[in-house]
Amino acid sequence: MKTQFYYVYILTTRNNSVTYTGITNNLVRRVAEHKLGKTDGFTKKYNINKLIYIERYEYVEDAIAREKQIKKYSRAKKLNLINTKNPALKELNPYDY
Repeated sequence: MKTQFYYVYILTTRNNSVTYTGITNNLVRRVAEHKLGKTDGFTKKYNINKLIYIERYEYVEDAIAREKQIKKYSRAKKLNLINTKNPALKELNPYDY
């Protein structure tokens, strides 16, 4: 039986100028939705669809709490967090998670 995981993720633009933090239980589907522009709002408006950071959680409550925490971070603090795992800001493959 596969355990359900929840993902907190950070996306950015092609030139890494704007970030977006989100949560999902299906990372592959959610990233595809962002790339195809199927999500109205902030990410579609600014073409934010490059996956650069991921954290995986077993419990949705933990993922929600972490998403809220990261959303309160300053841009500098978010970039420091991203740099701990992806200093080159390379696009991550959601299938690897």
